[in-house]
Amino acid sequence: MLFMILQAKDALGKIPSLNEDLLDVNGNYLQKGDMFWLAIDENQRVVASLGFNSLPYGEARLHRFFVKADMKRRGIGTAMLTYAENYLKSLGKKSASAHLGEYKYFYESYNFYAKQGYEEYKPRFMIKYFDK
Repeated sequence: MLFMILQAKDALGKIPSLNEDLLDVNGNYLQKGDMFWLAIDENQRVVASLGFNSLPYGEARLHRFFVKADMKRRGIGTAMLTYAENYLKSLGKKSASAHLGEYKYFYESYNFYAKQGYEEYKPRFMIKYFDK
């Protein structure tokens, strides 16, 4: 998983670095009652990741949503996001949001989320309300 995320960041033109939450997925996600999903290919290699943390008032914050560069545009990201949104709805969550980086690095993310019904509500943040 860590190698895939570093590769994904490198493909975005960023200096690859790890976010500390990834060093303890169990403690930062699962033990809190949140989730962290991986997409695995036929060779048992991680090709995508997506996690969330619960926020107050029925919101969930999406984290570490990456798809391996050579696996993009195959529906993996859409499938993962749809699965996560359905899971969040089953928990009674009212919305999902994402904090995005600078547009020059994450323009694909901004465009992807917009296509999935997310709206920018402040700089670098996008949200989707499930009751719409």
